Amino acid sequence: MPKRERLDPSIFHLPVDKMRAGYYSDKYFVRAREILLADNYRPRVTMQVFGKTHAFLGGIDEAIAILKLCALEWSDLAVRALYDGDEVGPWETVLEIEGPYDAFAHLETLYLGVLARRTKVGTNTRRVVEAAFPKEVMFFPARHDHWLVQTGDGYAAHIAGAIGVSTDAQASWWGNEGVGTVPHALIGVYGGDTVLATQRFAEFIPEAVQIISLVDFENDCVKTSLAVARALGDRLYGVRLDTSELLVDESVQAQMGHFSPTGVCPQLVHNVRSALDDEGFDGIKIIVSGGFSVEKIEAFEAEGVPVDAYGVGSSLFKGRFDFTGDIVLKDGQPCAKVGREYRPNPRLELVG
Repeated sequence: MPKRERLDPSIFHLPVDKMRAGYYSDKYFVRAREILLADNYRPRVTMQVFGKTHAFLGGIDEAIAILKLCALEWSDLAVRALYDGDEVGPWETVLEIEGPYDAFAHLETLYLGVLARRTKVGTNTRRVVEAAFPKEVMFFPARHDHWLVQTGDGYAAHIAGAIGVSTDAQASWWGNEGVGTVPHALIGVYGGDTVLATQRFAEFIPEAVQIISLVDFENDCVKTSLAVARALGDRLYGVRLDTSELLVDESVQAQMGHFSPTGVCPQLVHNVRSALDDEGFDGIKIIVSGGFSVEKIEAFEAEGVPVDAYGVGSSLFKGRFDFTGDIVLKDGQPCAKVGREYRPNPRLELVG
């Protein structure tokens, strides 16, 4: 089998000088390197890295880039690794580093951190994608975290199967761009007129861009969806329902009594779908967002709610997927702390 492609280290734009100096690393790792260098003590060790939960791996190529560019000498190291997107089990070794410890001691904080972050995002995204399958999932959490995490998070989501990301930064590592809808802010700027805002969007945005209009601005998704559909016709790709979890849409209020009516509930989606179909707009897609998690998507799919795509945000940042690194061999002999013995993994591939 041919080897799978890895991202080139240059794509990550690492602050190499600061990483080499230990600026971003836990101080005890930096001091450990200083002691070894001062003592001229260079035993060859094997470091194994593992997580403790079932996950879909992310951050491996980024971790490799850190080792390649920021180790004292990459040529001193033999690195074996799994691939981004691989499914891994608890305690499975995902990365193995062999070489003089002083060559990479200062990098442990960095590669463990990127593995933890990207694996969390990738695993949460994969679970959402699997829950929604075969429906599309749009990755919309950029506003819920620091902008510096966007590039790697977007790539982790892409590997996990998200069909679209919301910023150009998130899409940059595979040469794409962000996707989006007509925002509430644009509707507000046009005086709360969703139709006018969507018309202006369609007028000035390239024709290749799919027009998806947010239709909850007036809390009447049926009325607004129909108005936008009538005005734009075939130019309208879809409508997005994003009703606040504290509100009950106008179309649902008369139906209350036998279900939870707030936010984007199943009945609201049915109401919009029926209204569009009744006027011949059966080709217009319905995208839902606002508080969607794996559990909510699973519930919608179990009920057969006529959703075409899900926009998912802050739930993709939840949970912990920590990684640990242990020295397990010194000069080929066991030296692991109790309970952390060497666990070779035949799935690992040597990194060139």
